[in-house]
Amino acid sequence: MEFTQALLRFFQNGGPFMYPIALVLVIGLAMVVERWIFLSLAKTANRRAYQQVLPMLQKRNYNGVLQLARENKAAMGRIAAAGIGTLQYAKRDENIALAIEEGILEAVPRLEKRTSYLATLANIATLLGLLGTIMGLIAAFTAVANADPSEKASMLSSSISVAMNTTAFGLISAIPLLLFYSMLQNKTNEIVDSLQMAGVKYLNLLSMGRIQMAEQKAAKS
Repeated sequence: MEFTQALLRFFQNGGPFMYPIALVLVIGLAMVVERWIFLSLAKTANRRAYQQVLPMLQKRNYNGVLQLARENKAAMGRIAAAGIGTLQYAKRDENIALAIEEGILEAVPRLEKRTSYLATLANIATLLGLLGTIMGLIAAFTAVANADPSEKASMLSSSISVAMNTTAFGLISAIPLLLFYSMLQNKTNEIVDSLQMAGVKYLNLLSMGRIQMAEQKAAKS
């Protein structure tokens, strides 16, 4: 109870700049929750799709992979489907590799979407805190200039203490946002790395399939 009251006093004494800082913090935390849920679901879906796609590619069940890619939104399936789409036309492995790379590049923006805003919001919170402190100090010195000389010292110390609340709150908001930004970046990089690793495996299997298809055509002719 005492902690809640102290927190309320801290917020109320900070002045009007506490409200935009609080708004930035709420927006940032909402963004963190949304991105964390999205990336967690994407990681799970990609792992499940990879476990299904790999055996199909090993058995050259390309129609099954294409069907999975149509039914499943996981990037793992779409990347494999992109490689299969060029398989019958590809004359070199580079053509398949480019198709797979294109599929990975299409998936990355969805994973990185809005994450970079967290760093911006952290900077905004810090700057708002500093701006609130400066405005508070300007108001404090203006008030002290017209005050009784015997009260100037106490008024100035009290006003400075209140003005510094905005800087403290700005830093309190910015630090966790930067921490969450780093965590989301690491989570995103982990998923992108898994897509690139899967792309290499897909390329190897599709290259073997292309060679076998070419040998079968040569044998029939």
